[in-house]
Amino acid sequence: MRPMERQYHIDLAKGEVGRYCLLPGDPGRCEAIARFFDHPKHLTQNREFNTWTGELDGVPVCVTSTGIGGPSASIAMEELFAVGVDTFLRIGTCGGIAMKVLPGDLVIASGAVRHEGTSREYAPIEFPAVADFSVTLALQQSAKKLGYRHHVGVAQCKDSFYGQHSPERMSVSYELLAKWEAWKRLGVLCSEMESAALFTCAASLGVRCGSVFLTVWNQERDKAGFTGEPEYHDTTPAIETAIGALRLLIAQDQEEDS
Repeated sequence: MRPMERQYHIDLAKGEVGRYCLLPGDPGRCEAIARFFDHPKHLTQNREFNTWTGELDGVPVCVTSTGIGGPSASIAMEELFAVGVDTFLRIGTCGGIAMKVLPGDLVIASGAVRHEGTSREYAPIEFPAVADFSVTLALQQSAKKLGYRHHVGVAQCKDSFYGQHSPERMSVSYELLAKWEAWKRLGVLCSEMESAALFTCAASLGVRCGSVFLTVWNQERDKAGFTGEPEYHDTTPAIETAIGALRLLIAQDQEEDS
């Protein structure tokens, strides 16, 4: 594409945001996240991409929504990188897979299963989708400090929400069900839709990315007889964990730069 002063999808230009960005999926979550900033200000909204900016500890930060799935998430990352962002923290929701992951728990992704299509246009399938270690460690330290029950490990990423939740009615049910069993045996913690694309895109751009999710529900626990467990939809714990991690990263970066 020809160079543009403003990025085509996110409608941002260089100088409007700093180097740190939080990435929720839902555009409606951006304002709630921006309330944790000092001097929050709405910048733009175009399609699924809603951006607010502000400061943490005197440093410019922003939040941009990505919509659902890898294709739009990678577009957001590409265009945010073009305007100067180099550190990304995804804040999202997930469904539990491992039995130890309870509804309401946080999952911090150390890596992601590339059971989606976007990452294949960034790297061969043999290349792992791995979160940045410093971002992952900051998220873990933040969750511990805040006292939130959390797990660190691998998330599974897919393109079809209903391929996970209604696999039996799909024409490729034999593949979906077999691979789901593999994820369980391999200790995969949860399922979501963006991190594999984001981690692989981040590797191709040479930037940092990590993810933290709120577990809404665990379908495997429900199948095992733990019926009646409540669903959780308040992402405040994930937001607070990401904000705390961002403060840690800002402090570390300032120390390294001094």
